[in-house]
Amino acid sequence: MRLRRIAEEIGEAVRIEPRSFLLRPYPVERGLEEFRAYTRSWLRPAADPDAPTFRVWEGGAGPPSHSIPPHLVAKAAATLGAHAFDRMDSRLMQAYFAESRDITDPDTLRALWREAGLPEAEFARSADPALLRETIAQHNEALELGVTGVPAVRIEGHEGLVVGAQPVEVYRRWIERALGGA
Repeated sequence: MRLRRIAEEIGEAVRIEPRSFLLRPYPVERGLEEFRAYTRSWLRPAADPDAPTFRVWEGGAGPPSHSIPPHLVAKAAATLGAHAFDRMDSRLMQAYFAESRDITDPDTLRALWREAGLPEAEFARSADPALLRETIAQHNEALELGVTGVPAVRIEGHEGLVVGAQPVEVYRRWIERALGGA
């Protein structure tokens, strides 16, 4: 969200290329109360003035089992274009962090696809084995680069990366410096 805002401000000199990093690459069974306790940690980033909505997990859905299903759905949306990816990515984040929806459940993912306004018939793209291979390859590349969490931001052609949500000014200074503006 913060990076998108900076990209809009700076213009064509900045291109965001979403890549996969799997916080939970394999299915893990977690108890709902254990997961609910974990989501209390979301209240820290929720306190940032420009943060999206984060809520402690409510209701009986979930918890999500692993990261691959939502990544595949987002990548399937990307095959329809950047705008479709942005809508799906935003919908996945809102569903998970603000609505307590299990974004690993196939029925939930299909519903989110519809809610993002994407063509129902195109949802099948998420089962494409090539998208799974791409997701795993990007995850492995991120590990090699030293990524340990999300978000992680890297500027192509530059050493280093920024891991963890940062204030928008941190990203702005870093990008402007890389572009030679500071």
